[in-house]
Amino acid sequence: MKAIVIREFGPPGVMRLEDVDDPRAGAGEVLVHVHAVSVNRTLDTVVRAGKFKRRVTLPLVPGIDPAGVIVALGPGVTGRKVGDRVVTSTRVQSESAADGPQLAGVHAWGGYAEYFKARADGTTLVPDGVDFPTAMVVARHAPTAFHLLRDRAQVAPGEWVLVMGAAGGLGSAGVQAAKFLGARVIAAAGADNRVAAALELGADAGVNYRAQDLAVEAMRITEGKGVNVVFENIGDPELFPKAFAAIARNGRLVTAGGHGGGIVPLDVNWLYLKQITVIGAIGHTPADIALSLQAAAQGRFKAIIACILPLSQAPLAHELVESRTTLGKVVLDPTRHAAGGDFP
Repeated sequence: MKAIVIREFGPPGVMRLEDVDDPRAGAGEVLVHVHAVSVNRTLDTVVRAGKFKRRVTLPLVPGIDPAGVIVALGPGVTGRKVGDRVVTSTRVQSESAADGPQLAGVHAWGGYAEYFKARADGTTLVPDGVDFPTAMVVARHAPTAFHLLRDRAQVAPGEWVLVMGAAGGLGSAGVQAAKFLGARVIAAAGADNRVAAALELGADAGVNYRAQDLAVEAMRITEGKGVNVVFENIGDPELFPKAFAAIARNGRLVTAGGHGGGIVPLDVNWLYLKQITVIGAIGHTPADIALSLQAAAQGRFKAIIACILPLSQAPLAHELVESRTTLGKVVLDPTRHAAGGDFP
């Protein structure tokens, strides 16, 4: 099969399209013909560059979240059949106490390939009417957003949620998850078109935090009360304090990202005077994935996709993600063999 292989860390050009042996489904596994896999900043470009904070063993096929059609079943597999349309879990084995979860595309060969073997119990059926790129993007981010907002922040109907990076993969999922839970949402992003994209997803108000004072605008929108929850997944040293200053008494800040660097100043006085809770968390349940995909099938959850490229264009895909100029997710489709791609 064709696959993108990394044999040395470095810039996008170190990735090569190669002929490699087809994987075989082992006990409890299924073989998936990949139709879509996302390109992510941390778990793809940072891994490729050799800057990931956990050990990565080369050679490696990247790609943490392939979606496609099951074409073969390994011994002992029940509950799945050939022809099922599925998304796959990022985890290739259970979490260990020493080094955390083992991930496809990081610790084992991933989905930048024509075929991918996955744990059968780590697959979720894609509902009819949901295409593979949409299913993959929704399954990648929406479950985490639900976990952070529903389970950790315990968002209640009517509360105000400030979503940072609201047009990004996780941010756009946060906007929609908060609305799904009955909250009122302020979408904060770094450009007018990004704010507009988040408003189209259902946000009640928007702030361009590169052109406006985020704390002032959040207080104005909430009539001086502040927001109950901040969904903060940027970790920018200039933006974090402004989002933090917008939090009301007994508010919560949840985060699962730090693309802006991750080292930020913290106003401890505001923290204890306002009795704020700060929560860092990852993870989700299989039920969250199914819920997210069903919401997509009902038109209640959408994916923002910047472009869909063939596997051979993986270096370009990484360049686009690292440029931070795209609006929405960059997706690779190994079933496409043309040189070009789709740019909505």
